[in-house]
Amino acid sequence: MPEKKKTAAKIEDRRTNKSPVPKTAKHPEPVRTRASSTAAAAVPQPWNSQQQLTAFEAAMKLFHARDLRQARALFQQAVDGPERDVAQRARLHMAMCDRRLEQETVSLRSAEDYYNYAIALVNQRKLAEAREHLQKALEISPGADHVHYALAAVLALTGDPAGAHENLKRAIEIEPRNRIMARQDADFSAVAGQPLFETLLYPEKKNW
Repeated sequence: MPEKKKTAAKIEDRRTNKSPVPKTAKHPEPVRTRASSTAAAAVPQPWNSQQQLTAFEAAMKLFHARDLRQARALFQQAVDGPERDVAQRARLHMAMCDRRLEQETVSLRSAEDYYNYAIALVNQRKLAEAREHLQKALEISPGADHVHYALAAVLALTGDPAGAHENLKRAIEIEPRNRIMARQDADFSAVAGQPLFETLLYPEKKNW
């Protein structure tokens, strides 16, 4: 009987010694889980093609609405997408946003301010931007013949003969001397031979 008691005591000792082992083995598992989930959250997920295109289209709407700062931010996101063509177009429009945002810092108030700035843009061959500023000048001063004349020249250079004819005609109506100037102006050379311009610049030919 005493021997059995000793054996039972040894078994109890073994159980007592082994009990802390599982606790130690299980402890690192939640630590590894937390570390891996934190690392996954820290890595940004790349955009797919659809997300990139959606951002670009939203940026274009803002761009046309002249919300240039918000548009630029979305164009920047579209640059980081996988589609190279969309990324390239986004870069170009970002540059356009930057240029226009720089122009907004220029203090333009009167029609002459817009006209003079537009002429500077024409000299740099930034014709689309020059056109916008000339149109703003006409909104302020619709009877300014020199603004109509400059806008006609820009439209002729950018391939809009109908708009060029309309504005040149108005410039001549306000100030007839603009007809003589236009005859010698190289900016109208691309449209000078067209019938409407021939009639406008050389009305005396009707009587020949």
